[in-house]
Parts: sequence; C-alpha cells; structure tokens
Amino acid sequence: MVVGIVGLGLMGGSLGLALQNTKLVSKIVGFDHNLSHCEEALKLGLVHDIVSFAEIKTCDMIFLAIPVGGIIKALQELQNIPTNTTIVDMGSTKAEIVESVPENIRANFIAAHPMTGTEKFGPSAAIQNLYHDKVVVLCDTDSSGDLHKNRAIQVFSHIGMKIVFMDPYAHDAHASFISHLPHVISYALANSVMGQEDPKSILALAAGGFRDMSRVAKSSPQMWSDIFRQNKVNVLNSIEIFEQELEKSKKMIEEEDWSGLEAWMSKATTLHKIL
Repeated sequence: MVVGIVGLGLMGGSLGLALQNTKLVSKIVGFDHNLSHCEEALKLGLVHDIVSFAEIKTCDMIFLAIPVGGIIKALQELQNIPTNTTIVDMGSTKAEIVESVPENIRANFIAAHPMTGTEKFGPSAAIQNLYHDKVVVLCDTDSSGDLHKNRAIQVFSHIGMKIVFMDPYAHDAHASFISHLPHVISYALANSVMGQEDPKSILALAAGGFRDMSRVAKSSPQMWSDIFRQNKVNVLNSIEIFEQELEKSKKMIEEEDWSGLEAWMSKATTLHKIL
C-alpha cells in the first residue's frame, strides 16, 4: 500500500516514521506547501519521496496532517479520487470537518483525532513513537465505507494506537476540556507573566510547575487559532466553566475560607484516581 501524507510537521512527520515500521506500507510519499519542510522531511527520512498534490491523489491512503481549516479546503480538492482511496483527516476538531466532506467522497473519508502531540512543530519535531500506546478517536464511521474503515483501524492498530469510536459533536465537547482549554490557559498564563514590568526576573524563579503549565504555550498560534475558531462554542463553554472555578477560589481566598479552599483543592486531586 502506498501512503501519502499531506503536511510534514510534527504529526505528519511522526506518522511517516511510524508507518515505516509496519509491513502494511510499501512506500510513503509526502506533500507540504512549505518547500523547506519538504527538503527537511526528505533529509530526516520521514518520507521516501516528495510529490505534488496531484500525485498524492493516486495513493491508496491519504493522511491530512494539516491545520483544521486546511483540511476542509483539501477535501474539496480530493473529489476526483478513486473509490478505493482512503482519506484520513487528523485534525483536533471533528464536527465542522465531517459536515464539510463532499458527498461523493464521504464513503472514502475517515475522521480521526490521534490524542497525542507535543508543543513543538515542523519536520524536526517528528518522533518515531509519538503514536504508540496513545488513543485515536474515530468519528462518524457509520458513514464510511467498510474498506476505508477497516483500513484505518488496521493502520492505527499497527502503529500501536488504542481506538475509540465517538460522535463528532461529543468529541468536540470533550476535546474542548481536555485539549483546547488547557492551551487557552497556558497561553493566558504565559501572557500574564509577559505582561509584567520585568518578566525576566519572574521567570528566573520558574521551576517544574510553571514549566509544565506553560509548556504548550509554545505551540503554533496559527494552528491553535484555527482550532479555537472551529470549536468556538465548546471552547467558550469550557472557558466559562473554568472561570467559575477560578472565581470560587478567588472568593475563598478573599474571604480567608481556608477550610473551604482545602476541600475545593482536595476535590481536584480525585481527578488522578481516574486519569
């Protein structure tokens, strides 16, 4: 099977590395609008060859590892693919993408969200085991053809992923809490410090806690603004709920309700009995 990867950054590049360890794939080709990404991906061995977007359409399986807005545009350009070509989108939002798929290629399409990543981006960020032992969410597979659904399940299983099936709207609601909101908070925390008169002096004291909380603020602003736009309603809802919890803590500190604050924090620690 020949696989084409559109987008040769962290997700696409890591996928290229992972697929090279499977017997399912005979060749991996890549396409990226950024020519330097193409050159770097080849140099790093993330793909076997760089091809045009027209040539990507001839692959047995096409992965769209690009920003979510770009996925919607790419789907419009893939309407003349063969019926046995599988298209897998790897975006962090699902509902708007699923709704945008042209009817004539809906059976070819698999909506997937690999729940993995780092704050780094570009081909040099690619990691061979990025997908191993992580969850991938597949959405609305009842609308996908059996060939394409089974092919996606097989590929994701072979690179070590755990598969979860979910409604795209439920996915976006859940993702707003466990993925999108943490990025909003991290950006806000970073800007809170950078907005101070002498941020360098503050950051000189930074240790593990601050670094953990601010790490994802290094993520691509272009990619994440696109995600926030597509999942606007759910992101705003999760921010509102977070603000309510923040207001509770603020009020308890103002009123010196230390026992209430301790109980509030104790409740938060129970999350790790599930996680």
